Amino acid sequence: MNRRSLLRGAFVAAASTALAGPLAFDALGAADAAAKPRLRKAVKFGMIGLKGATIEEKFALIKKIGYEGVEMDSPSGVNPAEAAAAAKKVGIEIHGVVISTHWGTRHSDPDEKVRAKAFDHLIGALKDAKTYGASTVLLVPGVVKNQTDENFDLVWQRSTAAVKKALPTAKELGVKIAIEVVWNNFITSSDMLIKYVDQFNDPAVGAYFDCSNMIKYGEPSATWIRKLGKRMLKFDFKGYNGKTNKWVPIGEGTEDWPEIRKALVEIGYEGWATSEVGGGGEDKLREIAKQMDEVLGLKA
Repeated sequence: MNRRSLLRGAFVAAASTALAGPLAFDALGAADAAAKPRLRKAVKFGMIGLKGATIEEKFALIKKIGYEGVEMDSPSGVNPAEAAAAAKKVGIEIHGVVISTHWGTRHSDPDEKVRAKAFDHLIGALKDAKTYGASTVLLVPGVVKNQTDENFDLVWQRSTAAVKKALPTAKELGVKIAIEVVWNNFITSSDMLIKYVDQFNDPAVGAYFDCSNMIKYGEPSATWIRKLGKRMLKFDFKGYNGKTNKWVPIGEGTEDWPEIRKALVEIGYEGWATSEVGGGGEDKLREIAKQMDEVLGLKA
């Protein structure tokens, strides 16, 4: 081999090594990105504790902190049209509506008049969601109160009838009904929630999963997520210690966040991740945002 061949070989080897570094780095970066779900941080509107502030000022604060969205209550004292305009101006997305009365005014109540009022609230929430440009209405379908006139079977029957009745309106408005089950003694496993959602056989009904609340019943959050799959429209979370049965700050509970993130990737979930904890002013909301970044894997 002559000197020219040796130099040519050395040049090729050096170039290959130089290229391999960035390519390997890019591949690792891509793999790391693929292992993380693409999530957008949001809060519940009631968490924004700025006394005397306008809705626009509240939205501007969470935008400054780094949140992308918010969920509003319905019914509430907020004017939906005004809030929608403020959100658009600030650049915050109102991604969902939470029915604020579903514990006291229940679709499962033995009193037909109460059930009628609950239905009116559901329709109102769907209309508010349309005004906001929100994609979902979070609904707790009912509460098992006893074994006589508000038992499991009756809660299932009454709430199912209400959702079916509301479906034409939901579809007309382009808003989905997201069923959440939270310590209501009704649905306590992923299989039960799947059965409840699937009975409607309609993409306008799905699940809204709380990663913290359901730890109480022994089934890991990641298992719920994997089994719900595409039925899971959205999720929210707090911090819950399943060993002591106490609420704790986000990230200090017994939720298995690495496994939750992995499950979210596996089902192809991309979208909103909403915290549901006691809020406050700017300092508190910044603290919550930092906690969310930690558990959701959003740190740079």
